Amino acid sequence: MRLRTLIPAITAVFLLAVLSLWTVPAQAQIIDSYRGDTIKIDSDSVRRAFDEGPYFGLYKDNYFIFGPPIGPRIAKDNTNIKFQISIAQRLTRSTLPGGTYLFLFYTQKCFWNVLEKSMPMTDLNFNPGIGLTKPLFVRGRFVGKVNLIAEHESNGRDGTASRSWNRISLGGSIVIDPQVTVHGKFWIPIIDSGENRDILDYCGIYQMGASYTTLNERFGMAVTLVKRRGWKLNYNTILELNYRIFPRDNQYIFMQYYNGYGEGLLAFREHHSQLRVGIVIKPRLFSDY
Repeated sequence: MRLRTLIPAITAVFLLAVLSLWTVPAQAQIIDSYRGDTIKIDSDSVRRAFDEGPYFGLYKDNYFIFGPPIGPRIAKDNTNIKFQISIAQRLTRSTLPGGTYLFLFYTQKCFWNVLEKSMPMTDLNFNPGIGLTKPLFVRGRFVGKVNLIAEHESNGRDGTASRSWNRISLGGSIVIDPQVTVHGKFWIPIIDSGENRDILDYCGIYQMGASYTTLNERFGMAVTLVKRRGWKLNYNTILELNYRIFPRDNQYIFMQYYNGYGEGLLAFREHHSQLRVGIVIKPRLFSDY
């Protein structure tokens, strides 16, 4: 049986396991003042991190991974490197009304066909944004954060190869307990290019997911589902596994499986089923998606 046919079953089992955690008592759904034996994430440490910490930091996962397609015949033109660079810069010194902070965000994703002659970078996606971040606290404990962002995404090309769209997105991550985080993101699209009128049919209208980390923070797994436009159960699925190389570093051995459309902007209408392995550097508390 091909891995592609197993993905819906794997995803369903994972999500059922996560949803079952909602049945535990309420006090277990609010994170304790420690996570493993290395990182304290109680309310005071989080507030200090926002108020006194460095203005510059990581936003989403930063990774460098390589691998082949699942299903199609493996060839030089479909086995590639995918890497992502994602950073955030806080723009305000003090807290804004509502306990929010103003950030500048930037994410760049690239597909690099290193096995082909001249090793072309076939698709570069640029995703800048600016928005507000609000850390969430319940009974004095940190439980997650919410982002409201105005963002742009394009591949920097013109003519028929141009791919671009804008969106106002509202996303959030909630820490259920020290090991499980759930996240969701919804957006209002603003599409200004005639070449991309159908982009929501492939790149989606919202996303949701969950991640799990062992208590010692050495191993983690995550699933993200991106709902494509329409009433059918048509999702782009991303499954990830990571293993921390050294106990006190944020570098991990990383495996990502992508199944669906919209992995890159240039060929967002093409279906991809790709397995890649490499290295990821993760943000301190949890990853944004």
